[in-house]
Amino acid sequence: MRLTSIGAGNMATAIIRSVISSGRIKAGDITVYDIKPDKYPAFAELGVNCADSVHKAVNASEVVLLAVKPQDYENVLTGIKDTVAGQKKVFISIAAAISTSYICKTLDADFPVVRVMPNTPLLIGCGATAISRNSAVDDRLYTKICGLFAASGSVVSLPEEQMNAVISVNSSSPAYVYLFAKAMIDNAVMQGIEHDVAKDLVFQTLKGSAEMLIHSKLDPDELIRMVASPKGTTEASLKSFEKDNFCEIVSNAMNACTARAEEIAR
Repeated sequence: MRLTSIGAGNMATAIIRSVISSGRIKAGDITVYDIKPDKYPAFAELGVNCADSVHKAVNASEVVLLAVKPQDYENVLTGIKDTVAGQKKVFISIAAAISTSYICKTLDADFPVVRVMPNTPLLIGCGATAISRNSAVDDRLYTKICGLFAASGSVVSLPEEQMNAVISVNSSSPAYVYLFAKAMIDNAVMQGIEHDVAKDLVFQTLKGSAEMLIHSKLDPDELIRMVASPKGTTEASLKSFEKDNFCEIVSNAMNACTARAEEIAR
C-alpha cells in the first residue's frame, strides 16, 4: 500500500510515524504534502517523500489521507478533483463532521471513502479511533485501513450515521479528562498541597483508574463501590457530585458536542 497525506500536522505525523514503526507501510511508500514546507525536514528524516505540489502528492499513491481542517476540505477537494478524475483512489478522512457522501459529491465520483474519528492520545500510541466506510470500500481494504489505526491504539467500527455522535465519546473527550485533572490540581493547591505534588498524584491516579477500568473486568459502578465506604470520605464526595448534577453536566456537554457536529456537518 502506498499512502499520501494531504496535510502534515500533528495527527498526520502521528499516523505516519505509527504505520512506519509498525511495518505496515514503508517510509519510501509514503508521500506528504502541506502548504507549509517547513514541516518537511522532519518527514525527510523518516525517509518519507515530500511533494512540492498537491497534484504530485495525489498521483504518488492509491490511498489519500485527508489530514486538513474541516473548513479546508472544499478547497482541497476541488483542487484535486481534476487530478483524481478517472483514477482508482481511496480516501481516508480524519476531519470531524465531514461525511463520505460530501467527499464523493465534491470530487464528483463515487470513490471508496473511509471516515475516521481519532483522538489526540494517538500521538503517543494510546488512541481510541472510530471508523466507518461507504459502500465502495470492500472488506479487504477496510481491514487494511483499520489496521493502520490499530497500530496506534484501539479501533472500533461504526455505521456512518453514528460518526458525529461518537466525537463526544472519544475525540473531544480527552479535553473533558484534562479539565477534570486541572480542577483537581487547582483544588489541591488551594488546600495547601504543592502544585507538582498534586499534579503527580492526580495524573497517576487517572492513569491507574483507566487501567482498572480496562483490566479489572468490573463496570464503573462496581469500581466506585470498591472505593466508597458507607459514610466515608469518598461517599461525601460522591454525594456532592450528585447534588451538583455531575452526570447531567457531562451528558449536557456531550450533547452540545454532537449538536455542534451536526451544525457543521457536510
